[in-house]
Amino acid sequence: MINAVGRDIPEEVLKATGKDIFRGSFAKDGYEYTKAAPTVRAAIDPTKSKLVDSIHDALVKCGIKDGMTLSFHHHFREGDYVVNMVMEEVHKMGIKDITICASSLGKAHNPIVPMIEDGTITGIQSSGVRGKIGEAISAGKLKNLAIMRSHGGRVRAIEAGEVHIDIAFIGAPTCDEYGNMKANGGKSDCGVLSYAMVDAQYADKVVAVTDCLVPSPNLPASISQVDVDYVVVVDEIGNPAKIATGAAKPTTDVRKIMMADYCTQFVINTPYFKDGFTYQTGVGGASIASTISLGKIMKERGIKMKFGVGGIAGPMCKLLEEGLIETLVDTQDFDTTAIESIKKNPNHFEISASEYANPFNKGAYVNQLDFVILAALEVDVNFNCNVVVGSDGIITGAQGGHPDTAAGAKCTIVIAPLLQGRIPAVCTNVTTVTTPGDTVDVIITDYGIAINPRRQDLIEATKDAKLPFKTIEELRDIAYSIVGEPDPVQFDDQVVGIIEARDGSVIDVVRKVKDYEFQS
Repeated sequence: MINAVGRDIPEEVLKATGKDIFRGSFAKDGYEYTKAAPTVRAAIDPTKSKLVDSIHDALVKCGIKDGMTLSFHHHFREGDYVVNMVMEEVHKMGIKDITICASSLGKAHNPIVPMIEDGTITGIQSSGVRGKIGEAISAGKLKNLAIMRSHGGRVRAIEAGEVHIDIAFIGAPTCDEYGNMKANGGKSDCGVLSYAMVDAQYADKVVAVTDCLVPSPNLPASISQVDVDYVVVVDEIGNPAKIATGAAKPTTDVRKIMMADYCTQFVINTPYFKDGFTYQTGVGGASIASTISLGKIMKERGIKMKFGVGGIAGPMCKLLEEGLIETLVDTQDFDTTAIESIKKNPNHFEISASEYANPFNKGAYVNQLDFVILAALEVDVNFNCNVVVGSDGIITGAQGGHPDTAAGAKCTIVIAPLLQGRIPAVCTNVTTVTTPGDTVDVIITDYGIAINPRRQDLIEATKDAKLPFKTIEELRDIAYSIVGEPDPVQFDDQVVGIIEARDGSVIDVVRKVKDYEFQS
């Protein structure tokens, strides 16, 4: 069946998943449903302890068995140890057919790839799967379809009961013996625990994994004792050097500085740049440079940002300290500056991933965004974006909050160099659609800026700005004139994964890469 972005979704995929094709970014506005509920075993006897001696004991007490779904969060990023240590024990116990439902997976989790090959892990549901896991899925090694969801889409799927978590393992920088978890105060601080909050609320069993047990009560808790079944203390939950590697720094790349300047000039010429505007940006070099230069103009004009939202890095924290931002609402910290900021700044707040981006609640923060600055691997002439599948067909990225913020913001800006190496970033058709073009307003490259024709208001508002405006087709043609039109990736017919739209429908599928020789 052909969906709203022109992708042909095989009938067998829809039948196997019970999903519908993507019918538009706002097709399910007003949709009603009853939230799912976890199985809860009452803890009335005050003499019973939640502390267990090991991951093995926690698995046994939680009733681990074949076919279960285990969940994890990614606030430790490439410094995470929790996924590997839990899955190593699951493997030793001979458990099979496990589905991992993670907020994201990265190169740190390469050690679990052999478990995909031997059937320990047969399903993966995640925002992203970088490294060897992505390669294994792209090579057809995973038994079941991989499911890629945005951050908001993951919360939606859990709250709506589409995903049922049997056991959630939550890495906690500090935890008391009754399960109150905080993201700070230990040796592996990560700033917030936003992505794990929905897991704690909806999983049948919840295990806190910590390397810093503290006296009770560990307050204010990011995750409360009322949602926690067991607490296990381990030597290390992560490598702090890889959890956060220092403050993000502005780029010295001339091309990125140029794109950052284009972005800043575009933003300040829109009607949304006024006192009390709202904003989210990433941590790429151009995005950081644009945030810094925007701050200078805010100071000059006496303009303040009402709130900044999403993943937070040092430059946004500096604007908060300078009084140029009233409030930061935080779902993930990207550097040590952000982690320290939320510890000490009373206007820097932790929010849940549901509050941030869930499309099926009564209103998420993304819906209040004026601007969001994003990146992309590819953008096509219909403004569809790809942030998951590389130009070689290998899964190598993550949806994250990309589709969520694009749908919510009044002005969605994607910054991407026209050429990624010798691969055109602007093309006729993206390899895989992850964010629909009807939610993307502006593409900024080092060769010019294209505004989505749907946004005649932005075209009119910025017509006098001294910026190199072009059509999206012109940008595509420039890219092709430099490096040629690339041959399309050769895929087999086998579908290895699906890309969910944030409402749970299928926006695209990922197929096995033809003749790809995977080496674990």
